[in-house]
Amino acid sequence: MAVLASAIDSILDLIVSAFNYFAISKSEKPADEQFNYGRGKVEALAAVIEGTVITMSGIFIFYEAIKKAYRGEIVSHLTPSIIVMVVSLILTLTLVMFLNFVAKKTENMVIKADALHYKTDIYSNGIILLSLIVIHFTDFYLIDSIMGVIISIYIIYSAYEIIKDGVYMLLDASLDKKIVEKIENIIKEEKVVNDYHFLKTRRSGNTNFVDVHLVFNTDISLLDAHRAADRVEDKIREINKKDEWIINTHLDPYDDSEINPNL
Repeated sequence: MAVLASAIDSILDLIVSAFNYFAISKSEKPADEQFNYGRGKVEALAAVIEGTVITMSGIFIFYEAIKKAYRGEIVSHLTPSIIVMVVSLILTLTLVMFLNFVAKKTENMVIKADALHYKTDIYSNGIILLSLIVIHFTDFYLIDSIMGVIISIYIIYSAYEIIKDGVYMLLDASLDKKIVEKIENIIKEEKVVNDYHFLKTRRSGNTNFVDVHLVFNTDISLLDAHRAADRVEDKIREINKKDEWIINTHLDPYDDSEINPNL
């Protein structure tokens, strides 16, 4: 049962990874007349689809494990099953190490999701191998169904994290709270900026979007205000040099947040 669950999960992995390749190739295309902000959200869409597929596989594994426990089915062909799982564990570990290396280098959401997905396979394959060894030495066949249930719950939980991140990006959720705090501190440290308002952030693919209104004294020249805004933007980009940043600063001579509350 556990080996079958792993096989089904691996088949889904192959399909999802092929889709992810398509998603990444599309998301990397530059902005054009039709997609003014690029296609970065294809990554989020791919992550949601991948998470959904993983959830479905987890539910199926859970169902099959319960059904097998109810029927009291006996495990057979233990030795080849153990060999297969050892080989699978080694290959999956190698793949996860490579995906983590690429994910850290690119900060790509799809690759991060793929790395997390295959990392769950390491744990599940390890548990499967352990259950097969237990059956081999003790004939405690129920362990197969127990491990199948544990694996399915873990898979569904991992899928939830992937789906949540993807949905947040599709809904234009703000950047991580720590990053927003860093942006706020950068603005506050600029001496000629009196105040700020309408700070908005979001992420699409590997691009961070920042919009903010900066308030200056009325007697400052446009050139000096513009230079101050440039300094703020440059420091914001230093937060993460791996990411692309699109920053829009609006220069205000006074706080217009009360006049235009819907901006």
